[in-house]
Amino acid sequence: MSMTEQTKKILQALFLGLIAFGAMIIFFNLQQSLMVATIVLMVTLWTNEGLPLAVVSLLPIVMFPATGVLTTKEAAVNYANPIIYLFLGGFLIAIAVEKTGLHKIIANKMLGLFPSSARGIIFALIITSGLLSSVLSNTTTTLLLLPTALFLTENIKLKMRLALGIAYGASIGGILTPIGTPPNLILMGIMEDIGMEAIPFAQWMYMVAPLVFVMFIVVGFVMSIGLKDVNIEADLSTGPLNDEQRKVLYLIGALIFMLLINAPIKPYYNGLGLSEPGILLAAGLLLFMPPFSILDWMQDKENIPYRIMFLFGAGFAIAAAFTKTGMASEVASHLVTFSSMPILLFLLIIATMVTFTTEITSNTALISIMLPILFEVAEQTGIDATLIMMLATICASYAFMLPIATPPNAIAMSSGVVSIKAMAAYGIIFNILGIILIVTIASTFWVDVL
Repeated sequence: MSMTEQTKKILQALFLGLIAFGAMIIFFNLQQSLMVATIVLMVTLWTNEGLPLAVVSLLPIVMFPATGVLTTKEAAVNYANPIIYLFLGGFLIAIAVEKTGLHKIIANKMLGLFPSSARGIIFALIITSGLLSSVLSNTTTTLLLLPTALFLTENIKLKMRLALGIAYGASIGGILTPIGTPPNLILMGIMEDIGMEAIPFAQWMYMVAPLVFVMFIVVGFVMSIGLKDVNIEADLSTGPLNDEQRKVLYLIGALIFMLLINAPIKPYYNGLGLSEPGILLAAGLLLFMPPFSILDWMQDKENIPYRIMFLFGAGFAIAAAFTKTGMASEVASHLVTFSSMPILLFLLIIATMVTFTTEITSNTALISIMLPILFEVAEQTGIDATLIMMLATICASYAFMLPIATPPNAIAMSSGVVSIKAMAAYGIIFNILGIILIVTIASTFWVDVL
């Protein structure tokens, strides 16, 4: 990017921030208006890439104290949230999986479970992408699977659907676990900060699994319409696991076992009471030690996405600012007017608002803003806070329409086989179906579980 182009993007962000300030000062106080202007500035820079992601993500430590929104200590402490270290542990495991090539064997084994028809491969890629994204970065998963998918066929129409299937599968699969996608981790961090009881790993998966697998089926079916007679041949053969791959696989198995037995099942079992961030970080650090010795700090530190960790810190800082300035209460007071509606309709309004807003803005920033607001709504109305906050968090991952909405969509677009028109056409279908499904599940199944 040239200096002139970068300057234009920064000026664009400043201009939009000033417009936001002018609009907000009519309805809110000075401090709240400055906070909104700062957030608009940051979201614009995240979107237009006027500054590197990590640089923008560190701006709250400078700008919130400068505008009197938070003190430096109040802003900086958010970058040491325990959830960030849970994510660091997950990244270390993901790096080991990639370094040993275990991801290729897992993917090929899963692909081999399905028939080599167009529909079979679409389902295989969606489910493989989804399940890998539940424990790995959805960006990494999409980058790993896309090259393989594009070599499976020369049919341009099928290539487009395979690329979209991987991207959509990654977005859907990310909601299956608390560590699968940034909004999930932000929810867990905010719940901890405000003193709510965290959702155990196993309970989260139990609640979300029906939604994930129904969405897998819906997306796979829709994406394979009109391809009944298209057949493809794919070589899915793999070699045996080597020693390093076995070590990583055993560690992942032990980690899953620890997370399961650590999770309480009320009222029958209280769990081990261990810190989930501690468990995951410990698993990641073991990879540097014998008998594993898979990771080497000098070689692998470059692969740790520190910018994403800074992004989490920015999200938590934004959430803290909303609470500190009273903005959450202000917006909540307006949302409260809708809460007198039947719970089904209220959940539908929240789901629709979050799902379509996340198409044009950072889901991390959006959910950081929405969760404190929804908590205030729950406090004022008596609605279950966990229910509406989790609903909004899941909907923040429903970004199926635009390439700017989420990294998997952008990666699919970069393949050259996907058009914005096609992505938007499929995406709006999945947005609407996703909203209907999550509201139905939340108002029936989740209500009973929570």
